[in-house]
Amino acid sequence: MMRVSKAIPVCCALVSATAWSAPKNVTFTQPVAQIDRYDYMEVTATVDSPDARNPFVDASLTATLATDDGSGQWTVDGFCDSADGSVYRIRFMAPVAGGYKYSVTYSQGDYRKSFDGTFRAVEAHRRGILGVDPQYRWHFIWQGTGEHFFFNGTTAYWLVGWRDDHVIQFSLDRLHRLKVNRLRVTIAGREAVTFFGEPAMTGPNWTVYTAAWPAQNADDPLHPGFDYTRFNLPYWQRFDRMLKYARDRDMNISLVLDMGDSKVHPDAGGEDERRYIRYAIDRFAAFSNITWDLGDDLDSYRDEKWTHETGVFIQDHDPYKHLETSHPAASNAHQDRASSWFGFTSYQEWGRNQHQLMLESRKLQEKTGRIIPQTNEEYGYEDHYPRWALPGSDSADVLRRTAWDIVMAGAYQTAGETVRRGTNIGADMGGGWMNGRGDDTMTMFLGYGHMVDFFTGFEWWKTNPHDELVNNGNYCLADPGKTYAVYLPIGGTVTIQLEPGRYSVFWLSAVTGEKIDLPPVDGPSWTSPAPPDRNDWALLLQRQ
Repeated sequence: MMRVSKAIPVCCALVSATAWSAPKNVTFTQPVAQIDRYDYMEVTATVDSPDARNPFVDASLTATLATDDGSGQWTVDGFCDSADGSVYRIRFMAPVAGGYKYSVTYSQGDYRKSFDGTFRAVEAHRRGILGVDPQYRWHFIWQGTGEHFFFNGTTAYWLVGWRDDHVIQFSLDRLHRLKVNRLRVTIAGREAVTFFGEPAMTGPNWTVYTAAWPAQNADDPLHPGFDYTRFNLPYWQRFDRMLKYARDRDMNISLVLDMGDSKVHPDAGGEDERRYIRYAIDRFAAFSNITWDLGDDLDSYRDEKWTHETGVFIQDHDPYKHLETSHPAASNAHQDRASSWFGFTSYQEWGRNQHQLMLESRKLQEKTGRIIPQTNEEYGYEDHYPRWALPGSDSADVLRRTAWDIVMAGAYQTAGETVRRGTNIGADMGGGWMNGRGDDTMTMFLGYGHMVDFFTGFEWWKTNPHDELVNNGNYCLADPGKTYAVYLPIGGTVTIQLEPGRYSVFWLSAVTGEKIDLPPVDGPSWTSPAPPDRNDWALLLQRQ
């Protein structure tokens, strides 16, 4: 593998000791004077006769950004966006409505060229950055509108492995229609050999051999010969377009920095790695619809010290403080729960007693004195995992039921769609969790959509687990005296202990989404009739 200079710690950093050149001139362009709040405004620096030896290392674009009234101020770094160093860009996101002023400086050796400008952000009710609800801290909130975010995720790991934007956009549109609003997507993860046993193959239209850096042989999974001092710009530009398309559909993208399977990484904590992370921040932080994931199966190739230091590094350098998490392979691995950089948990646990697991996760979090949302982002891939479990434990129906187990513990989930429709093999109409593509034969998320409809029909974020209020092994989320959501995994009847009062009530079929209104009921105790069949059902009781 090509190794590179270790002299410069970050992407687009200040000039190296050997650089002596200077450009003929630099001109700055601001394309618009007004944007929506939580959109970004991009300033382009065009370099006349660029002569930096390595434009990703030997020059920088930096800026200060402030609101006109002085209530907000940010330090923002730009990025090189041309292999010859002729184009640099810097992106300013507007977290508040109002006027902004900025000062941008291009630096190369002793050369400096600055530009001052202004723009205005108007309130357009964009949902903005995903944050933790300051009042109901087990849950997420869109900072732009104050709406709560019912996290309904999937993995589409190599979504940007598609070389055609149309396929990426079609895949996002399909998942959006299925009410999926969260995707795990890798920036630099590569699969080495096995393809996880799935019917997927690389081809001219799609690859798992992501190349965030220029490579001598990008299609060699283990020896690509990356030049870690430069960046493969067509790939990063395609990532830009994906993020913008997803943002316009209020789909949140978890940017997974790396993964352990490929064994191809910059050295842990080294200058190449920090340069890569800084470039990702400089390029993507202005997108309101992202969160950071330090790496998939992280404990297989990075230790706890690295995780903490890298989490703090991202927190320090991301001007807009997007949520961060880490994703270890072991379910009992350390999670940096008490640290301020750690925005929410991201479990990987394959058992089928997810309800108890997530209740225990909440207890672990409570012990830190710092409440944040709890998620299991890998508990099953349809038709694939876990191999050791009973036959059928990875079916669409079992995974749908498992999702209910998780959310009824006040937590959130990410599931993987089947790959069995194939990519570059078989029907070649799918790809599922590997790349996000699917067709109408893939119906797992239709069932998940009924769960989304149920929860977003009431103020779920105000409820907490209260299984002690129901019998027969059923689950209950309650805001006692106001709202009771009950899930019956195997149907039957349930007795609910209520606060005194009269409540409206309805059944929801978790399988079909059918809703059946029942007569009002009175506390302090009520026993339901049996639902129409033996499948899983939910009840919602709300005080009149």
